[in-house]
Amino acid sequence: MSDTDEHPPRKYPIIVVTGTPGTGKSTHAELVASQSSIPLKHVNVGDLVKEKGLHEGFDEGWQSYIVDEDKVIDEIEPMTANGGLILDWHTCDAFPERWVDLVVVLRNYPLQKIQENNTSEIMQTVLDEAKASYAEEIVVELKSENTEDLEANVARICAWVDNWMKDHTEDS
Repeated sequence: MSDTDEHPPRKYPIIVVTGTPGTGKSTHAELVASQSSIPLKHVNVGDLVKEKGLHEGFDEGWQSYIVDEDKVIDEIEPMTANGGLILDWHTCDAFPERWVDLVVVLRNYPLQKIQENNTSEIMQTVLDEAKASYAEEIVVELKSENTEDLEANVARICAWVDNWMKDHTEDS
């Protein structure tokens, strides 16, 4: 069976929105899903982990779930057949490259959130992971510091969706 037979072309794109906590991942994903010209489903992976028990327990020290990435992939994979997903998570490298059409890395640098430059280093790590995991041309870094950035980012992502649809729609 050829790769095309195993993974037929999707009807809609799959977008990953990633970044450190507080960058607006969920807000961006929800707004893109509601404003897009095509049906897009926002999947908050962190919520999915909790709701479906896709973890190996809770780490009291880190105050977070120990995510079972294999379970996450198994849960999401059936949703990827037609595309139309916005996957919202603090990391992106768990998702197979074949799923992903665009990776949006959100960055936020307000002074009150930067403590001894740790946040900047973490943000750079998220961007580096995205670039190491996916083709560089599908990874975009967007500033997310205020409402104006949010509105501009949502418009830019929605325009990208429209262009993806034009490029992937077969001539009838």
